[in-house]
Amino acid sequence: MLKRDMLRASALAGLGALTLPRPALAQAGRPGPVGSYDAAEAAFVFGLPIVMNYTVLYEFAVDRNSGQFKAPFNTMWNDAQVFTWRDTAVPTPNSDTPYSMCWMDLRAEPVVLSVPDVPAGRYFSVMICDANTYNVGYIGSRATGQGGGSWLVAGPGWQGAPPPGVKGVIRSTTHFALAIFRTQLFGPDDMAGVVAVQRGYRAETLSAFARTAPPPPAPEIRWPRVNADLAKHHFFDYLAFALQFNAPQPNEAPIRAQMASIGIDGRGTPLPQSFFDRMELLAAAFEGNRRVEAAVAAAGVRMNGWNVADVPGSPEAYNGNWMQRAIAAKAGIYANSTEEATYPFTRTTAGGETLDGSSGRYTLTFAANQLPPVNAFWSVTMYHGGNQLLVQNPIDRYLINTPMLAGMKRNPDGGVTIHIQKDDPGADLRANWLPAPNGPIYLVMRLYWPRTEAPSLLPVGRGAWQPPGVVKAG
Repeated sequence: MLKRDMLRASALAGLGALTLPRPALAQAGRPGPVGSYDAAEAAFVFGLPIVMNYTVLYEFAVDRNSGQFKAPFNTMWNDAQVFTWRDTAVPTPNSDTPYSMCWMDLRAEPVVLSVPDVPAGRYFSVMICDANTYNVGYIGSRATGQGGGSWLVAGPGWQGAPPPGVKGVIRSTTHFALAIFRTQLFGPDDMAGVVAVQRGYRAETLSAFARTAPPPPAPEIRWPRVNADLAKHHFFDYLAFALQFNAPQPNEAPIRAQMASIGIDGRGTPLPQSFFDRMELLAAAFEGNRRVEAAVAAAGVRMNGWNVADVPGSPEAYNGNWMQRAIAAKAGIYANSTEEATYPFTRTTAGGETLDGSSGRYTLTFAANQLPPVNAFWSVTMYHGGNQLLVQNPIDRYLINTPMLAGMKRNPDGGVTIHIQKDDPGADLRANWLPAPNGPIYLVMRLYWPRTEAPSLLPVGRGAWQPPGVVKAG
């Protein structure tokens, strides 16, 4: 659920290798071994999305030598390609929509995002995601239509008035935020059309947009270097650093007090460095990560072997449910809110048998008039079940989506069957082939701008439409 190299922080799953015991020694000024451990475990669940986001921010907007660097803060970056099996930094990458993005530093002044008129029929969206990983606003086909315009993104505490030419104000709960632009690609020969839209995406500071004198610059930051291994072993140090840029929210008072009891005070103060402190924190991180992973596995509503979960998105929708926020980040950081896109996923057949391309061939059949109900488009993407990355294959096909239907073989009733297997099914069925790995399979269905009128997948668990189950062939 982003997007080439969108996440080394997802390697936090490697915490499962840490089998540390609960320490039995209380440290001075801490709430005792059990209280400290519980506070640290709660801090892990609360802070997981924040640390994951910091890792991405650092690699994309700070460290020019990270191998993942895109552009400095408040600068647009466009990518005229989609993700392939060579993109290994982020699990479950989207291969439907080329990305554009802008990391925003909102400390000194807001940033104005502008989009062009986008031709009817080409879906696009701009998701504004803050450093708490809340989706605080949308621009695009569903939210604002195909017409162009400018929107102001403001950080905590900004009290100014938007200048003429600004259609609306989007409020970030944090001083750093990310704008993710998704532009629909109709096929390999359509990249020029995507690029034409991308040329119209702009990001400007408020003073540049309004042609006024800029305010004094924000203080320089000494960014602590981070990578997957460092994030795994020094999780709470990064959380303590990142929180200073996340203004306390009213519903955070209890968890902020709990974290302060173990030295995470929201001011960037370094944490204690004693051996027992570190043991305590690492043990709590291990257990917190185990709980989050278990919650991800159990998330959502089961439908014909697929799991379908709500992604609340906004601060109001999460309403202080830190585990739900952690689940969303762990399952796919920067995922769209449910109303923008819905993501059924599965590792099993409709009957519960584990999908494995090394020993099985499978089919997924949409009956006539039973294709996914969307206002934009849908796709089914193949991933290796072990690492959730795209699968190398001889035809460079990683998904089946709406634009491909015209070239696919239809069933006698007008429906369509996708053939899921590692071996080429032959010329007659090749257009319907979704190449599988020689091993475990993980499938993700993406429904962009899902319909709300019946039949619909929404509300999740109560809608009239359900994804059909994957069945074993032969």
